[in-house]
Amino acid sequence: MPNDVRGRELDRRIVAALQLNGRASWGAIARWVGTSESTVLRRAAQLTESGQLRVIGVVDVLRCGLGVPVLVRFRCRPGTAAAVAEAVAARPETRYASVLTGSADLTAELVLPTHSDIARIQSDGLPGGGDVLETESLAVMRTFTSNHDWDSGVLGPDAVAGLRGGDVRPFEEQLWERPPEKLDEPDLAIIAALGEDGRMSFTELARQVGVSESTAARRVDSLVKRGCLRFRTLAEPGILGYTVEFMLWLSVLPAHLDAAGAQLAAHPGTRYLSATTGRFNLVGQVVLHHYGELYRHSTDVVGALPGLQAADVTLQVSTLKRAWTPTPRTILEDV
Repeated sequence: MPNDVRGRELDRRIVAALQLNGRASWGAIARWVGTSESTVLRRAAQLTESGQLRVIGVVDVLRCGLGVPVLVRFRCRPGTAAAVAEAVAARPETRYASVLTGSADLTAELVLPTHSDIARIQSDGLPGGGDVLETESLAVMRTFTSNHDWDSGVLGPDAVAGLRGGDVRPFEEQLWERPPEKLDEPDLAIIAALGEDGRMSFTELARQVGVSESTAARRVDSLVKRGCLRFRTLAEPGILGYTVEFMLWLSVLPAHLDAAGAQLAAHPGTRYLSATTGRFNLVGQVVLHHYGELYRHSTDVVGALPGLQAADVTLQVSTLKRAWTPTPRTILEDV
């Protein structure tokens, strides 16, 4: 049992290090988690083989003009939410899908070519047919922080600085108002390859894309600096010690939206936060260590936001897809 506890703690620290920098060297990760490089390699391989860990490259669709993220809330007939969620998650435009409990039964993030496609999706019908009673679509206008930026808090500030470097502000804060970037064919090929394996070596990347190793390295560096490419560590929050995950749907007075967004994005539990169109103009995904923290989060964190008019919390029962990638398989009861 003690060895199991120590092993789980080490896994937690390795995942936390990769969350801070998905392409950090194994040697650097070993230094910050306090073990040998060979141990890190062995534990990370076990996590990867079991489906609990994966690092991928993700294109920022808004930065590159490749699509419009739209959050959709679904209300379903009783007992059908799990089946509808499976159908929604299977759609290629679905980047994220989760079954909820509360005022909505499930939510999904779709990436559509243009704003006009929002109306097309609604008129053509979303998956689920007659089991879907109601949908509500919220187009993302600006992202305050995302899962790529999140610091789980497992490792200390020295590790954050060591693995991420000096400027640890959310990428979105630095880049969101710039005009969209233009990507050429080599850029798109590099993004596609890293989308399968975010830790792919420059040697292998160059071979797959058909460029020199120095060109591959230079292109990746440029894509990252321009805000087009991010590296996402896919691991369920439970590995990092977070047992509660929920969506926040907030209505904030427009004059206070910037301040409320910055304040909530700074909270250590906020993994994702965007300003959106619609009756909820601030939408977040939050994790907490245990359920007992939810009440104080509602009163002391959400309740303290400037300009707050209304708040809704929907607990996540099961997440089927993150960053276009199916999560480790879970059994869903009728929800």
